[in-house]
Amino acid sequence: MIYNSFDNPGLLKVLKFLQTHNTEYLSGQDLSDVLRISRVAVWKHIKKIQELGYTVESKQKLGYKLISNSELLLPWEITTNLKTKIIGKHAYYFDSIDSTQNQALKMAEDVVNNGVVIVAAKQTGGRGRSGRKWISPKGGIWISIILHPTFDISITTLFPIASALALSIAIEKTFSIQPELKWPNDLTIKGKKVAGMLVDVSLESNKIENLVLGVGINFNVNAKQIEKSLKGTPNFYGVASLSDQKQNIKPIQLVQTFLVELEKIYKSLNAKQTKKIISEWTARSSTIGKNVELNTSDSKIKGKAIKIDDDGALVVSENNKSHRIIAGDIIHLSK
Repeated sequence: MIYNSFDNPGLLKVLKFLQTHNTEYLSGQDLSDVLRISRVAVWKHIKKIQELGYTVESKQKLGYKLISNSELLLPWEITTNLKTKIIGKHAYYFDSIDSTQNQALKMAEDVVNNGVVIVAAKQTGGRGRSGRKWISPKGGIWISIILHPTFDISITTLFPIASALALSIAIEKTFSIQPELKWPNDLTIKGKKVAGMLVDVSLESNKIENLVLGVGINFNVNAKQIEKSLKGTPNFYGVASLSDQKQNIKPIQLVQTFLVELEKIYKSLNAKQTKKIISEWTARSSTIGKNVELNTSDSKIKGKAIKIDDDGALVVSENNKSHRIIAGDIIHLSK
């Protein structure tokens, strides 16, 4: 099942009318007359709207009444009233897909897809950094965003850090909790991973052609079940789910807030305003000031995490010698 934000005009007409008149019953004839479609078409659209998770009450002689909206991250729910100029103006929804990131990469070359958001209810081949598997069951938020940035190629390594900051701010605004940021691209709650970022960049002649941000959020997943599947894998440190916060937050609230915060940070990066991003990330970081062990492709470093540089590199002090690490797996040490 695939939907986008600009197809299905008949269905959307019926849905929007139900949403704007949700205090009253609307007869099939009224809907037919106002929307200028047949009663049969009205009935078919309402059946599909119900299949998509909206609760529509039907009463003889009264008609139809919308009781509650769907909790699916359907494209028109993402785009409606979204206060951004670029990100999320068009969206695609997949009931199931191998990876939103793979789909986004297929679409990323076309400039008309700048800002497009791709969402899946579940992924069968979700991936994290370094080709690792990302378990993506229904209940999570699995999303990729296509961007055509104007910032310098050196900022690409800062982008996952900046994106993680945007998500941290969004979670704080919606859930009133502040996740910690673990270098380079993870969000944690009480030391357990609740979300992560993945960035794929296409370069040509030392210029960014396009960038695809993949975001995985454990919104309402069975954390213990995922932990069982991942136990024993490298760099595993536990799984958290936002649903453990026991708050009545809808996924659309978090997604829209995140897209707004991401666009703010994206504009700052395009304007080369990196210092504030680094400062805010550092204030929320669980890594800076900690003793860490870093495994890179060619070395292992143990030392104290001092700061992140303008390009997102982690600076680690080991025996009075500083190391700049652009990419690697990090373990927070207790001492």
